[in-house]
Amino acid sequence: MSVPTHTDTTAPDGTPLSTGMPETATVRTPGAAAPERKTFWSQMAQAFAMFRNGKSIAGLIILGIFVLVAIFAPLIAPYGPTQKDRSALRQPPSFEHWLGTTHMGEDVLSQIIFGTRGVVVVGFLSAIIATLIAITIGVIAGYVRGWKSESLSALTNVFLVIPGIPLIIIVASQFENPPLIVIAAVLGLTGWAWGARVLRAQTMSLRNRDFIQAARANGEPLRRIITIEMLPNLMALIASSFVGTVTAAILGLTTLAFIGVIPVSNLNWGTILFWAQQNGAFPRLWWWYVPAGLCIAIIGVALSLINFGIDEYVNPRLRSAGERARAMKKKGLNVNDPVTAVRAPASAAPDDTNTNTTNSKR
Repeated sequence: MSVPTHTDTTAPDGTPLSTGMPETATVRTPGAAAPERKTFWSQMAQAFAMFRNGKSIAGLIILGIFVLVAIFAPLIAPYGPTQKDRSALRQPPSFEHWLGTTHMGEDVLSQIIFGTRGVVVVGFLSAIIATLIAITIGVIAGYVRGWKSESLSALTNVFLVIPGIPLIIIVASQFENPPLIVIAAVLGLTGWAWGARVLRAQTMSLRNRDFIQAARANGEPLRRIITIEMLPNLMALIASSFVGTVTAAILGLTTLAFIGVIPVSNLNWGTILFWAQQNGAFPRLWWWYVPAGLCIAIIGVALSLINFGIDEYVNPRLRSAGERARAMKKKGLNVNDPVTAVRAPASAAPDDTNTNTTNSKR
């Protein structure tokens, strides 16, 4: 910070002195530093601040556990997914089989662990495909003008009304044993339209901002304006779209497996529910279908927590409310209390309080 100072340039008798300095000099404070220039990585770090709240952290921890289970499934599972124990058919949970066995003596816990792989692979692969398409089409459609923007918007509207599950059924019927990659690709190709529409609307708002206009006036190329200037400001919407696509892909996969569209050789949580229903496990053999249903619910809760955390970061009202609630908890105040607690001033003496109480009684 710089402050103007006036120097004394008069002699004791009142005659002016020539000091070679202007009458008003500028002195720079030693503690003031030049403004730090924002880089791409600093903007990206600021953009990922949405994952620093409690909801996002809790959701990421739960989701990370499922990812680790999928990676290290052969090391965690006590048995093979199709290994049979003929001496323990339809047995309830025990020390040998923690989640019981199926009608063929297969360990349910091992099937749950190995089935996590298919769920995680399809969920993340389809979300990556859908997010890349949504970013490409949505950002370009929001930045350009004229017939190009209208054409991309019309393409987005067409894919919005294409039903995903019937299309997957048609595609799966063309294969004798469709791999999970094909199913993930179809889910990704049919799930990008909503994210692209949201990104287009936000990009249309950003393209008229001052920093975008300045970059365009400086002759910056289109790819740099999009990657350096726009994408860091769109990371919250991109992350929210990614999480929503993962949720939709997991629910789509388990639904297709449960109704028998996906071959039973592709083990996942929906396949476990399919075999349980086909062999009359409902409702007596609860250990066969309840764990798979709980896993679907838990991973859905984890993804919802991440989405809620992103929404709390993006929405200024939710963010200010969360910060106010955390500040009240630190002070020992109850957030849900309808009456705000008022502390007595420290200067008030006990004798004054007693005197006022006595006078009021009188």
